Amino acid sequence: MRQTPTAPFTLNTTQDETSGMLLGLAGVALFSLTLPMTRLAVAELDPLFVALARAVGAAAIAGAWLHWKRVPLPPRAALPALAVVALGCILGFPLLTSIAMRSLPASHGAVLVGALPLCTALYSALRGDERPSKGFWAFALLGSALVIAFALAQGGGHLAPADLLMFAAVLSAAVGYAEGGRLARSIGGEQTICWALVLAALPCALLLAVFDGAQFGRLGEVGLRAWLGLGYTTVFSTIVGFFFWYRGLALGGVARVGQVQLVQPFLSLAGAWVLLGEPLTPANCGFALAVIAVVAGGRRMQVKR
Repeated sequence: MRQTPTAPFTLNTTQDETSGMLLGLAGVALFSLTLPMTRLAVAELDPLFVALARAVGAAAIAGAWLHWKRVPLPPRAALPALAVVALGCILGFPLLTSIAMRSLPASHGAVLVGALPLCTALYSALRGDERPSKGFWAFALLGSALVIAFALAQGGGHLAPADLLMFAAVLSAAVGYAEGGRLARSIGGEQTICWALVLAALPCALLLAVFDGAQFGRLGEVGLRAWLGLGYTTVFSTIVGFFFWYRGLALGGVARVGQVQLVQPFLSLAGAWVLLGEPLTPANCGFALAVIAVVAGGRRMQVKR
C-alpha cells in the first residue's frame, strides 16, 4: 500500500465535498452514541479505567488492521501530528468526558459537543490550512450559539463544574480532529487513526497498570450494560468512526465537513433517550431542526483551501 499519493491532494469539486460530507455524517452517527455509552460504562467502572482501556483495546484492533493491510511505517514528518491526534482524540477527549459523565446527564453533555465544529474550524484557520469566508463564520457562530443557548437553558442559566471538563474535552478533540484531517490528506484516514492509536498504546497501557490497577480486582462484579458501553466506545468511538471521519475531512475540508458535527448533539439526545431513558422534549427537536438548517446554509458558504 502506498503511503503517500503521487499527486497533490486537490479536492475542490462538488463531488468531493459531497462525498466528504456523507463520510463525515457516517462518522458523526457513530460518534453520537459515545456519551450515552460512556455514561453506561462509568456507572460501574472507574472513568480513568474506561478512558485507558478503550484506548488500549482500540490500539490492538488498529495494530491488527495495519498488519493485515501491510501498511508501512508513517514518515517521520507525520509523527508530530500523530502525537497531537493521540493526545487530543485518544487520551484527552475520552478521559475528560468519562469524568464528566459521572455527574452530567449524557443529554446535557451532548449539547456542549455542539461547539466542536466551530472550535475545529477555528483551529484549522489559525493553523493556516483553510480560510473560511465571513458567511461561513456567521453560520458557524449561529450554529454554535444555538447549541450553547440550549445547554444554558437546560442548566438553568449556568454551567456546572463538569461543563468545564466538557468544554476542555471539546478543545482537545478539535485540535485532534483538525490535525488528523490535515494528515489524512497525505497518509489516509485509516492510517492516521491507527498509527495514532499504536503510538498511544504503550503509555496508555502503563498508565492503566500503574494508576488503575485496583480496578482489575472488581471487574467480575461489573454488569453487562457497562461492558457494552466500554465495548462500543472502544470499537466504534475510538477507531471505526474515525475511519469515516478523517476520510471525510480529507475529502471535503476540515471547516466544511466539520459543520456536520453540529447534528451530533441531537443524535446523541436520541441515543440517550433510547439507552438511558433521558427525556426527549419538543424543545430538543426544535433546536435539532434549527441546527440542521444552519449546517445546510453553512455548506453553501465559500471555504478556500
